[in-house]
Amino acid sequence: MEQTVPSSSKTYPVKKLSGQRWKNRWKGIKRNWDLYMLILPVIVFFILFEYVPMYGIQIAFKDFFVTKGIWGSPWTGFEHFERFFESFYFWRILTNTFSIGVFQIAAGFPVPILLALMVHEIGRKSFQKWVQTILYAPHFLSTVIVVGLMMIFLSQENGLVNHVLAWLGLEPIAFLTHPGWFKSMYVTSGVWQQMGWNSIIYLAALAGIDPHLHEAAQMDGASRLRRIWHINIPGLRPTIIILLILNMGTVLGVGFEKIYLLQNSLNMQASDVISTHVYRSGILGAEYGFSAAVGLFNSLINFVMLVVVNAIARKVSETSLW
Repeated sequence: MEQTVPSSSKTYPVKKLSGQRWKNRWKGIKRNWDLYMLILPVIVFFILFEYVPMYGIQIAFKDFFVTKGIWGSPWTGFEHFERFFESFYFWRILTNTFSIGVFQIAAGFPVPILLALMVHEIGRKSFQKWVQTILYAPHFLSTVIVVGLMMIFLSQENGLVNHVLAWLGLEPIAFLTHPGWFKSMYVTSGVWQQMGWNSIIYLAALAGIDPHLHEAAQMDGASRLRRIWHINIPGLRPTIIILLILNMGTVLGVGFEKIYLLQNSLNMQASDVISTHVYRSGILGAEYGFSAAVGLFNSLINFVMLVVVNAIARKVSETSLW
């Protein structure tokens, strides 16, 4: 005879399983408490130095006075944001920041991948290490040194590049002062400096590819290019997607130091970005609330870009950050 189960008792097994799952999880934590203790300093560090300082974000909505402090300053609502959106320089700053960020990703993202594929194909390990050392070296140069080298090589009066152009019978180019050359100069120097260092993670991913796949492909007569296309690049795909998502999350996070050092009154039209605007208004102008509002706007746009690109990556592939 078939037994009828009351409708009210149907949810009981689910609750029991959920409770059992939490019990098992707690038992796992108690069993591996020493491993969790290892990660505790990292959690404490992030709470103290990454999340607690976020309480200062509120000055973006306040008329901040140093003498009154963060809590004592009066609220202004979205006044600083409205002032930034209605300012004469808003579109110029936003366009410059966005175009430099996109140009940086478009030019700088594929280069380390190609570099890693080429370095990985070098047969002699000693020569491979020598090439890697040379490629990594620019990463350790400070921004001041890189800008100094750019000024030496690209100076209109006595720069090496303009000497070569003059030798070829061409007119000298004002790389450092013409607004049209600023973005190319900034992005190209960044690609040169970071391409070797950024290729490390791709080389690590290539080292993790099963060598038996290459041996099987060689036995089937596959050429080196075909093995790169059908084995190495698919093996790099998850790493490429993750790094692309992370890079898109910083599309408006254009650095401050190099732009500030290369900036002058003649190229201001192309070099004025959010970070330099925040510096001028916040540090030089002592408008802390306004600069905090501009910085918060920048962070929100980056966060939205990160979420959108991650959602697209999750939809079109099986790889995403969450």
